[in-house]
Amino acid sequence: MELKDALFYERIERIGEKNEKKVRCKLCPHNCRISDGKLGICRERANFGGELKTLSWNKVVSMNVEPIEKKPLFHFYPGSSAYSIGTLGCNLACSFCQNWEISQLSQTGITDAEKMANYFNEVCLDISSEQIVEKALNEGCVSIAYTYTEPLIWYEYVFQTAKLARRKGLKNVLVTNGYIEEEPLRELLPYIDAMNIDLKAYDTEFYKKICKGKLEPVLRTIKISHESKAWVEITNLLIPGMNDSPDKIKDLVSWLSSLDKNIPLHITRYYPAYKLWLEPTSEDTLRKAKEIAEEKLNYLYLGNLPFESVDTKCPNCKSTVIQRVDFSVLSCNVERIKDDANRCKTCGLELPIIGECRPTSA
Repeated sequence: MELKDALFYERIERIGEKNEKKVRCKLCPHNCRISDGKLGICRERANFGGELKTLSWNKVVSMNVEPIEKKPLFHFYPGSSAYSIGTLGCNLACSFCQNWEISQLSQTGITDAEKMANYFNEVCLDISSEQIVEKALNEGCVSIAYTYTEPLIWYEYVFQTAKLARRKGLKNVLVTNGYIEEEPLRELLPYIDAMNIDLKAYDTEFYKKICKGKLEPVLRTIKISHESKAWVEITNLLIPGMNDSPDKIKDLVSWLSSLDKNIPLHITRYYPAYKLWLEPTSEDTLRKAKEIAEEKLNYLYLGNLPFESVDTKCPNCKSTVIQRVDFSVLSCNVERIKDDANRCKTCGLELPIIGECRPTSA
């Protein structure tokens, strides 16, 4: 089989070990040392004879036309559609993963590079970047969203597709855990227009024990991405007894507001999944978290909570500037003044809402 060369790795050569053909992947902070014929932690990158290959090139496991609000992105071309695509695998191992069937490849029991390559071929559709861009344009989508699993391990395909999409007038959206090294992040960011980054907790032990990763690289990704031209929104899933205490929420909100009080935060309700089976997050906990966050941030939304308002309100006059039901935009009370801002029609305040806002049915 012919596989695509991976980016961001180095060969490991030691005296007396010249035939080991080990490589070190430098895409994400795990920096996996991978022996010949074996896989990295993400199970997407594999060592074939001392060369690192990506198994997900042209491999799409899911694709759908969805509202941009479902990512969730509430301040980026509200009411528009995104052509959403994903592949297999993830570089974290969160015990509460909602998409574990396609993200947690360790569950397959496959550790052999060639067998995993065959698994990608069996499970995924073979679709080129050109075909994805054409599908997005034909569906009238404003953007392509790289989502469902972790798009940053799909780096080579996302990078090529994003460049092609940009040339064709499409926007590019990442829905990501933010677990990536700085060099590849900075190379990709010029082609990314918006990101929803999952900040699972402002807690190093939580990342270590529950996600099998580290907090600091995610904070670095959020900071660098926010400083770039990409629009950034944050999601925080509240899990009972793990990251939902007032102190933990205050820590997260304080750090986020130190970057920018206009970064939207989506506080979402946990439901049992994968290996973690607890009671769903209580409504009282979610509402208390929102109250805490509203002390320092201008835009707060509760997710996975039926009948909860997800309207966007002007922080100055408190009028509703975007009215929503679930993931649909019903009305827009904003006036576009430039690509990266609109203003409130009621009081004239400039708002961090990117692109045109239009009702979903328009």
